[in-house]
Amino acid sequence: MNEYLVIILIIVIVLIFNNLNAKIRKLEKEVSDLNAKIGKITDTETFRGKTQSDKNSLPSQTPIDTPYNKEEQIPVSHETLPASDQKEWMSPVFDFLKQNVLTIIGIFTLVLGIGYFVKYAIDKNWIGETARAGIGLCTGAGIILTGHFLRKNYAVFASIITGGGIAVLYFTATIAFREYHLFTQNTAFLITSVITAVSIILSYYYKSEVLMIFSLLGGFAAPLMISTGQSNYPFLFIYLSLLNTGMLVAAYLRNWKNIGWTAFILTSLYLFYWSTEKPELLTIVFYMISYIIFYIFALQDYFKKNTLAVFSILMLAMINFSGIVGPVYIFNELEHEPVIIFPIIFALVNAIFFFRENMEKNFGIPYSVFTGITVSLITIAFAIQFKAHLITSVWAIEATLLLFIWKKTGHTIFKNCFYLLFPLLITAQIITWTEYFNEKKLNIIFNPVFLTSLVTVISTITNLFLLKSTHRESRQNNNFAEGSITIASYGIIYIALLSELTYHISGMPWEALIHVGLMFSIYYIFILLLLRKKMDLPPVFQNIFIYFFLFLLGINSSVSVLSVVTAILAKKLHTGFYLLHFFQWIPFIYLYVRVIPSSDFHRTKISYWVLALTGVIVVSCGLHHSYLLVFAQDTPHSYKIREHFNILYLPIIWTILASIFMYTGLKKNITEYSKTGFALIGIMVLKLYAHDVWQMDNISRVIAFIILGVILLLSSFTFQRLKNIIKNMVDKKDQNDGETQTPPD
Repeated sequence: MNEYLVIILIIVIVLIFNNLNAKIRKLEKEVSDLNAKIGKITDTETFRGKTQSDKNSLPSQTPIDTPYNKEEQIPVSHETLPASDQKEWMSPVFDFLKQNVLTIIGIFTLVLGIGYFVKYAIDKNWIGETARAGIGLCTGAGIILTGHFLRKNYAVFASIITGGGIAVLYFTATIAFREYHLFTQNTAFLITSVITAVSIILSYYYKSEVLMIFSLLGGFAAPLMISTGQSNYPFLFIYLSLLNTGMLVAAYLRNWKNIGWTAFILTSLYLFYWSTEKPELLTIVFYMISYIIFYIFALQDYFKKNTLAVFSILMLAMINFSGIVGPVYIFNELEHEPVIIFPIIFALVNAIFFFRENMEKNFGIPYSVFTGITVSLITIAFAIQFKAHLITSVWAIEATLLLFIWKKTGHTIFKNCFYLLFPLLITAQIITWTEYFNEKKLNIIFNPVFLTSLVTVISTITNLFLLKSTHRESRQNNNFAEGSITIASYGIIYIALLSELTYHISGMPWEALIHVGLMFSIYYIFILLLLRKKMDLPPVFQNIFIYFFLFLLGINSSVSVLSVVTAILAKKLHTGFYLLHFFQWIPFIYLYVRVIPSSDFHRTKISYWVLALTGVIVVSCGLHHSYLLVFAQDTPHSYKIREHFNILYLPIIWTILASIFMYTGLKKNITEYSKTGFALIGIMVLKLYAHDVWQMDNISRVIAFIILGVILLLSSFTFQRLKNIIKNMVDKKDQNDGETQTPPD
């Protein structure tokens, strides 16, 4: 009874649909006639208005040559960006989905409904296995015929309907082979190949790229559908090569772009899986065939119009780099040489087009693209020859290439691809650094880990200079992405160099490791500040680096150097190692004399206090450590020497430094330095009278008080004299200004 109700319901739905379809066609005809009448009226009025306007403006107008877009006949400005940059490149996809989402869901639901109906019929034992396959094939053919009859008035709808019918045929053939065993694997493959060929022919005949994509998806899925688990890779890739060749012909004749990307992604997945599953030399042949097919696909516009579209450039970059990874991986696994043959071959291919553009003096976008790809491939060849890690090196250079192409073309898609690839590069580089923990003995510099890091460092530095011109715009627009990439780039360079350095001195005591790491960090920040103008370093970054430099300098002078002195006294380090810390004075003095005055570091008052505190720590600790190293014979004896220095000499040092601060503050009219000097004297006096005086013997007490008293009196006298000189200069200046402003009698 239920079956009869379903049949009656289907008949009613068909009748209703047919009735509605007839009414819709009638309405479409009426709307079409009405549009035709309105168009005639509008054209007549436009012609009259234009004629009248031409008559009125004829005497005063001069002819102007305005460039026009050939397709839209709209005037375009020479200064505007290409049309592809003015709109989102994903908008056509979203428009297609919005307009056809119901159709896609509908055909998917219909296929499921048919499947459930067949399952229900099987459960009731209505039909046998052969009949089931026959029903599936007939249903798929019926859906395709339905799409064929609807193609004239509903092109996209018909393409989706036809794609659903093709899917039914694929699934029917698969189930008939895998579940019912109605025919052999060769027969199943032949059937799926025929389905693929028919679907491609229908796509070309209907001029439907949507249907072509469905056909490709089915064609690439067919080997998986009929697979028995036995690897017959040569046969598989002969089939895929023929499928890609058909795609290339259709894409060239119909100028379809999306099918090429679909085929490229699916082919790459097959090739990469095959390379890792069973690396063999035969695979390289199919890599080369795929490279040729997709390279020609990417150059369609170049051959036709001597131009390169956005996605053509992206395809060139992708195919040149992905085509290297597989063959080089196979050569490394099979231990064949030379692996650089593949990037060199690809570089020569691109160099041909580069020289062609150069000979014809065409220095536009194609010239820049072929130049960038050629140089990148040669760089990869050198990196691979020196045994750098493949994926990390390829991603580093490809990221730089994408950024370079963006700078040359202005197409934001390349910048977005760079943003997506950069985090992957960082992840790959971090994995590469972990090999320092696993390798026991690596050569200095010429080892795979550091050479890979070196490629990443060079790529990162290049990226920073390519982004240099956009830093100002990024700061105005508060571009978080570029700011994050800049910070991450400095971090990559820092960790890459520090990791190599730390690895090769890892056998030294931990005091030496910490001290060398801090010294390296100090000089790294110092170099960044030296190159701040060339790198267009934002003022905020400059101030952060200066504060961080002073912090590291203070930590190194107080804690790290003291641990080094202790290790030297314990005979764990050589005395000469102590001399290393004196090199920190060079960047500190240069920073104070040249870098800080030319920056806006002193825009806040706290900066003077931080700078003064760092100076006090560096001078005090430097003299303390030197005194300890000279007079202490061993570690136990050093405690008494240290206490003696802190009680007797440290107040004198602080008093001298405080006097220098106060003198500098008065001379340069910087009140913060004067305040710093007075604060330091206050701390010294408090320390002297609260602690030190009770720890001294009588002779030390007399010496300390006399020296401190003399220093304080001389400082006071100097300040009074300097203050009077400044006061006299100000009074004289005011008097001269008054005489100048007084008119003569």
